[in-house]
Amino acid sequence: MGWISAAAIFFIIWWTVLFVALPFGLKTQDENDDVTLGTVASAPGRPHMLKTVIRTTIAAIIIFGAFYYVTVVAGYGFDDIPSFLPEMN
Repeated sequence: MGWISAAAIFFIIWWTVLFVALPFGLKTQDENDDVTLGTVASAPGRPHMLKTVIRTTIAAIIIFGAFYYVTVVAGYGFDDIPSFLPEMN
């Protein structure tokens, strides 16, 4: 795995984890009793993006590390997937 492909895979993992992590801990303006005039009550109150980005980065590093270990260190690839399945006779 080269640097460019590793960076591309990490980028894809990071964005996927970001969209999974965005709703966690998010409260609406209505739940905070602080609805800004001209916005919908269901809009996010305080999104805490820095915390979300940090959590996303840590989770993406862990997932990418597991992916790197399985593919590069252990040497598994797509051709090895059937060997994990039980044999059907």
